[in-house]
Amino acid sequence: PIGLIPSLCSAHHLGSLSAAAMFLGRVCRRSLETLAAPQFGDAFARSAKIATDYQRDGFVIIRNAIDADLLQEVQAHVEWLGSRKYLQGLPPDHWHHPIMRNDPFWVRLMSDSRLLDLVQFFIGPHIASFSSHYFCKMPHTTRNVPWHQDGSYYPLWPMKVVSLWLAVDRSDIGNGCLRVVKGSHLEDLEMPGGKAGAAGMGTHTDGQVQALGELVNIELNPGDVSIHHPNVVHGSAANSSHRRRCGLSVRYMSTDVHCVAEEQPVLLLRGEAVPGVNWYRSWPKYRSEYDMPFDGCSSWNARRYKDSKDEAEYFSRTDFHRMEAEIRTELDGFVVEHDDR
Repeated sequence: PIGLIPSLCSAHHLGSLSAAAMFLGRVCRRSLETLAAPQFGDAFARSAKIATDYQRDGFVIIRNAIDADLLQEVQAHVEWLGSRKYLQGLPPDHWHHPIMRNDPFWVRLMSDSRLLDLVQFFIGPHIASFSSHYFCKMPHTTRNVPWHQDGSYYPLWPMKVVSLWLAVDRSDIGNGCLRVVKGSHLEDLEMPGGKAGAAGMGTHTDGQVQALGELVNIELNPGDVSIHHPNVVHGSAANSSHRRRCGLSVRYMSTDVHCVAEEQPVLLLRGEAVPGVNWYRSWPKYRSEYDMPFDGCSSWNARRYKDSKDEAEYFSRTDFHRMEAEIRTELDGFVVEHDDR
C-alpha cells in the first residue's frame, strides 16, 4: 500500500537552513508539520500507523521488510566483504560508501523496490542516496556510538532525508542495539564535538539525553528495518555479548536536495533528477570475475543507471587492485578522522 500513496514530502517540511550553516553545524530550528494519516480505508491502515508513529516519535520500525532470499544474500555479502583482502585490518564498523561506489550488490540492495516504497512515503517518488554504511559491531567490542543527530553531519540542503537501518543480524540490548530518544526529532540540530566513539564525535551528553525524553531500544530481527528522522537523537552501547550486531544504514534523500560535498557518490535510485542539483554517478558495473554473484546479476549491467562521464572515467577501468587501494585510502581516512587507531 505504501507505494500507492501520493507523496507526503510537502507536508514533511523540515525548515530553512543554508548549506554554509549546515557545514558549520550551527544550531537551527526545524519545523515538522503534521503528517496526516491517509484516509483510504483498511488497506492503508499500516501506512497510517507509520505516518502517525513517525510524526510523534521521529522513528518507525517495519518488520520483515525484505524476504528471506534477499536477506540470505545480504548476509552472504557481509561475509564476502569480510574476506576481501584489501579490507583486512579495517574495523568492520567502517565499511563506508567508498566500497558501495564499486559494489553492484550493495546498490542492488539499497535500490530494492520494497525499501524505496517505504522511503517514498516520507520523501516522495524521486529518490536518491548520498551515503550508505555497514555497521558491523563485533562481539566483545568496547566502543560505543555516542549520542548524535545524523543531520548534524549531512552536507545537504534542504534536509529532506531519512536514514534507514536494515538489520542483517539480530539487534537487541545484549549486543548494543540502536537507542533512540523518543520525540527528540523536534529538537534543534546541535554542533558535533562531544564524546567520541566508534562513529566519531557526539552531539549530546548523557545528561542532555536524560532530559530530552523516553529512551527506546530499537530491537530488530534480521530483515526488519527502522527509519528515523535526521534530527532524532540516537546512539548505541558497546557490544559486550558473544554475538555480532550488523546492519546496513542507507541515507535516502529527495532529488531536489543538493549534496554540497561534491566528492560524495550520489546515486539516483527512483524517479527523475532535478537538473543542475546533483551529479548522479553510475550504478556499479557487475564484473563476473570480480564481484559477488547475486540473483539478477546477469541482467544488472543492462538495467543499471549509467552516467557517460562516470562510465568513461571510472567504470572503464580494469586496474582493480589500484581501485581497491584508492578505496582503502579513503576508508583509512574515516578511521583516522574518528580516532579508531
